[in-house]
Formats: sequence, C-alpha cells, structure tokens
Amino acid sequence: MTTVDTRVTSDRDQITAQLEDAVRAERGSVWIRRLGPYTPVFLLVVWEVLSRLGVLDARFFPPPTAIVETFIELLVSGRLITDALMTLSRIAVGFVLGAIPGLLLGLLLGSVRSVRLLLEPVFSSLLPIPKVAIYPLLLLIFGLGETSKYVIVAIGVFFYLFFNTMSGVMQTPPLFDDVARANGASRIQRRFTVSLPYALPSIFTGIKLATGGAFVIIAASEFVGAQSGLGYMIWSSWSTFAVSKMYVGIVTISALGYGATALEGLLERRLVPWVKY
Repeated sequence: MTTVDTRVTSDRDQITAQLEDAVRAERGSVWIRRLGPYTPVFLLVVWEVLSRLGVLDARFFPPPTAIVETFIELLVSGRLITDALMTLSRIAVGFVLGAIPGLLLGLLLGSVRSVRLLLEPVFSSLLPIPKVAIYPLLLLIFGLGETSKYVIVAIGVFFYLFFNTMSGVMQTPPLFDDVARANGASRIQRRFTVSLPYALPSIFTGIKLATGGAFVIIAASEFVGAQSGLGYMIWSSWSTFAVSKMYVGIVTISALGYGATALEGLLERRLVPWVKY
C-alpha cells in the first residue's frame, strides 16, 4: 500500500470516527434514552410517596393508588363508561357538524380570491371570541338539551378546519392548477383533485387541533349545562370534594383525547403518505 493510500484510509477512518461521535452526541446518553419512557412512572411513584408521607396534602393530591381504586370502582359500576360515551357522542356529532362546513368554506375561500376578500374579515373577527363565552347564549336559544352542546363543539371545530383548509389551499402551487386545466379539468374538479389533496396536511393539522379543542369545549359546557358526561363528573366531584373521582374524570378526558389524536395520526399516514413523519 502506498503512502497516499495509507493517508486516504487514515483520513476516511478519522472522518468515520468523527461522524460516529457526532451521531452519539446527537442521540444523547444511552441511560437517558432507556430511562426516558419510564419518566411518567417515576413521577407517579414520587407522587405516591410524597402523598403517603404527608409532604403533599392528600386532600388535594391523593395518592395515585387511591385514584386507581376510584377508577376501578367507577368502571365496574358502569358510571365511567356511561359518562365517557356521552361525552364522546357529543363530540362526534358536534365535530361532524362543524368540520363539514369548515372544510367546504375553507376550500371555497382558499380557491376564490373575491369571496375570500369579502368573507375572511368576518370569520377573522369572530375567531378571537372565546367559544365558551357564547355558551350562555346558546343555552338561551337551544335550552339545556343536547343541541346546545352539539352547536358549541361545532363552532369550535369549524374555525380550526376553516382556517387550516383555507391556508392549505392557498399554498397550492399555481403550476399544479395550470396542468390540471390544460388536461381539461373543470374548476370544481381542480378544487377536489388538486387543491384539496395538496391541502390535506394542513387539514389534518386542523383536525388534530379541533379534536383537542373539542374536548376542552365539551368539558366546559358539561360543567354547567349537563347531568352526564365527564365534564359533569369533574364538576360534581369538585362540588362534593370527591377529589379522587375528579382526577379520574380529568385523566379519562386526557386519555380519550390522546387516543383520538393518535387514531387521526394513523389515518393521516394512510391518506397523506408523501408527508414525512
């Protein structure tokens, strides 16, 4: 082997070693990577110990084991399942009622500039209004029944889908539309075969945000205008100082929201495979 070959091999080995060191530094400590997934469990153990020792006031922070016992009791009695299904049904109906017009109007305003200039200021002025703030008005109009809950969820979902869809459609490259037009596609066909697919990543972002917002809105509406649901469980538990039961309602809403968002993520990977995840 010549001196040049030796030097080239040495340089290559040195560069390889530097790249390996950089990759290891980027990935971080092996122990941190191994312990990271168990951090929530560690925090629960710390909570349990501190609550049992009296460092944390058990009246406000009951031990996780007590919360689990309450969870099992509510699950066995069927109360938790009934309230969870009621909350999910309200979210599902409201989500459909808000998502469809939000999607269609977002597609329309994103595609037609004149309509966007005319109507976008109206929706932009309505967006900052807290959706829960108009719930008393909806109670006056629709009463204490299910309709008011469907409507308040639909309003919140509408704005997420509307603005994300409109933004995604507006980002569609003009070249795509020109190619579709050159191949004989009509205006409506171009909207549904070019603009809509291109906007799907933004639409799914809106769907995920709307899902989280829907859980927040329905919980708040069930505080005062319902006799069932997870929000009602949380509020009634607070009024009777049943703190463990209140935590069960909070954790259940969190778990359901996480599960719904995860399912939407799986659907997004199926429908938008060209996006990097």
